[in-house]
Amino acid sequence: QWERLWFLILTSSFFLTLVWFYFWWEVHNDYNEINWFLYNRMGYWSDWSIPILVTTAAGFTYITLLLILALCHIAVGQQMNLHWLHKIGLMTTLITTVVTMSSIAQLWDDEWEMVFISLQATAPFLHIGALAAVTALSWLIAGQFARTEKATSQMLMFTAYLAVVVALYLVPLTISSPCIMEKAALGPKPAIIGHRGAPMLAPENTLMSFQKAVEQKMYGVQADVVLSYDGVPFLMHDKTLRRTTNVEELFPERAYEHSSMFNWTDLEKLNAGEWFLQNDPFWTAGSLSRSDYLEAANQSVCKLADMLEVIKDNTSLILNFQDLPPAHPYYSTYINITLETILASGIRQQSVMWLPDMERQLVKQIAPGFQQTSGLKLDAERMREKGIVKLNLRYTKVTNEDVRDYTMANLSVNLYTVNEPWLYSILWCAGVQSVTSDSSHVLRKVPFPIWLMPPDEYHLIWITSDLISFIIIVGVFIFQNHLFPSPGWRLGSIRTYNPEQIMLSAAVRRSSRDVKIMKEKLIFSEINNGVETTDELSLCSENGY
Repeated sequence: QWERLWFLILTSSFFLTLVWFYFWWEVHNDYNEINWFLYNRMGYWSDWSIPILVTTAAGFTYITLLLILALCHIAVGQQMNLHWLHKIGLMTTLITTVVTMSSIAQLWDDEWEMVFISLQATAPFLHIGALAAVTALSWLIAGQFARTEKATSQMLMFTAYLAVVVALYLVPLTISSPCIMEKAALGPKPAIIGHRGAPMLAPENTLMSFQKAVEQKMYGVQADVVLSYDGVPFLMHDKTLRRTTNVEELFPERAYEHSSMFNWTDLEKLNAGEWFLQNDPFWTAGSLSRSDYLEAANQSVCKLADMLEVIKDNTSLILNFQDLPPAHPYYSTYINITLETILASGIRQQSVMWLPDMERQLVKQIAPGFQQTSGLKLDAERMREKGIVKLNLRYTKVTNEDVRDYTMANLSVNLYTVNEPWLYSILWCAGVQSVTSDSSHVLRKVPFPIWLMPPDEYHLIWITSDLISFIIIVGVFIFQNHLFPSPGWRLGSIRTYNPEQIMLSAAVRRSSRDVKIMKEKLIFSEINNGVETTDELSLCSENGY
């Protein structure tokens, strides 16, 4: 009973660690976002993503090896006999996984949407892998089935296994992926917008970052605008300057002040590049050339006007605005000041995607060419009423059906932040018009979705895989039934071999006192089991005993 309990715990731990490992591997797209989230919680920057991934992989590998060993023991009719150290390791892994999953669910429940999105890319392949694993388990299940004495236990075991197999055979009915489509139906490649410039190649929101984005021939860039205390629009994402500047060195007493409460004369003294080389948020600093490394180390806080001068000729622009503290002298007019700066730069109005809801009607009057963009999910009719032509949303906030409906209504959708080619491919197949990315230099090299499969081809693979699996499973059960002619392996008269039978079979060619003892034990064991005929006591041995 205890062995069964530990096997149940081991199996549960395997599936939990598998789900967690899959989740953490797939959220690689959002590692920087997760680190930023933890930075705001803890107050200091640390790259938690890789340590968590390594720890998760180690725990999953350990549990998998334990499960394989347990199955091997069961296959030869032995108990697990799990060592107490492994029991401690098993329970530690299980508890750690449950606590971590619960913490993510509470702190960042939106991130679990990534699992369902990733299944659109991986489900067809995960199905084949699961089918192969369950088919391979048929050898173990058939052996256990043959060694089980009670018909009730046989029926329960066979029914449970059959239910799992049939469910796997029918799983493709529930699989829906936009990349299961005809090649002719594939839409144009989504345009790529550099998130705060090119933050993998240069410090975010710096002049160098936007220069790199222009060199990569990006469709557009996204930037975060704040107004300084003396009315100069500049670029900064965080509320404070701690993460991306050396404010704690130059102005330690003001390190936690809102960035907008600094005059521009103080802001331009700060270094906005050294943090990028020290923290290396995307693990790309080491790949910079010597000249780029030196240039990144000497970046300063960037004015909005300077950035516009770099990108105004060939690049579109999305601007996010930070709300100013009520005590700011330009609290009620910062939208007007920023708008004046944009218009004075000479950038084409059609290239600007205007995101703030504040003063939208005023912006329409002063700059009617701006593309009015909403950061909130609205229905198509509501968007038309407000004069909005584009949506800018996180990729977890829209479904494939939403994208299709917006496209039919002649409305454009931009999704952020898309860094992984597999996610870019799924959104491409779904018909998304543009994405905002930290890895724009990677996505621009993706010539085609990672996989694209016509429905007929997918159905053929699905049915063929099921048929092969079915034939193998039936063959294994038949083979296991007829492999050993002894009644102990026949489905009609099923009994188990005891340890003496197993050991004796391995030592039949040895003549020793131990062999005789094992034979005597076997005789008494069979007599106790109610055997009445000597034929049932026969064993193949050198002496014909």
